[in-house]
Amino acid sequence: MRATQDILNVWRRFDRHPMETLTKAWYFFQSSDKKQRSVELMKEHRSQYGTSGNCFDLALWLIDEFNKEGIPAYAIGHDLKTPNAHVAVVAINDKGSKYFCDLGDQWIEPILIDSKSEDFSEEELERFTTAGKIKVQIINNEVNFKYIRPNGKISRQRFVLSPIETDELMDAANHSQSLLRHPLVEMRIVVDGEICHWEFDRWNSFISSNKGLEQEMKLGSADEWAERINSRTGISKEVIVKALDVYSKLLHN
Repeated sequence: MRATQDILNVWRRFDRHPMETLTKAWYFFQSSDKKQRSVELMKEHRSQYGTSGNCFDLALWLIDEFNKEGIPAYAIGHDLKTPNAHVAVVAINDKGSKYFCDLGDQWIEPILIDSKSEDFSEEELERFTTAGKIKVQIINNEVNFKYIRPNGKISRQRFVLSPIETDELMDAANHSQSLLRHPLVEMRIVVDGEICHWEFDRWNSFISSNKGLEQEMKLGSADEWAERINSRTGISKEVIVKALDVYSKLLHN
């Protein structure tokens, strides 16, 4: 079920890219262009400020990196143009096998979603997602994921496997970039040799691992949060503080 080396080589370029909605809020008030950033601009911002972006940013960027290596890739998603919108990427290796790649949810590795492959399995598998196991099932033109957490909690996610057309994808991306709801940062980190999931969500932060959920000490100011988020992700503290200020004002309006 693990991806071939050609897929992994591209995927690994994003090992230190968090999924975050801070850049969205920061950029929204830095530019008159309220639309989806180009890959070139995302790269500039990362070089200057250590930012990455939300699931649309990361999917478009990942597709671009795959295509540069001659690897076909396209976006799939669900609930487009809603607050629950999410997109991921399907990449196809030189043998025609398809792999699901989700930087938006900070998966550890891509996973095979080609049920015709002799390597495909519907068993519960470890080391693809942080803090638990994953089970993959292909039904007709859909992939269904079952997430099994260490505490036994189960959640599910479903994607139609048809590629999202470019115009539809960019329309949904533009909508997402103009939708400011709350600050969110997710990052894969290594703790005691285990790849864990660090998350900042609405002025709380915690680490998810196979041991369970560990809440971090709550902080009282944007500057303190900027220090913590910067230490986890490398995002510029200036960007973080400005973004948190934007979200704070939205909450009080």
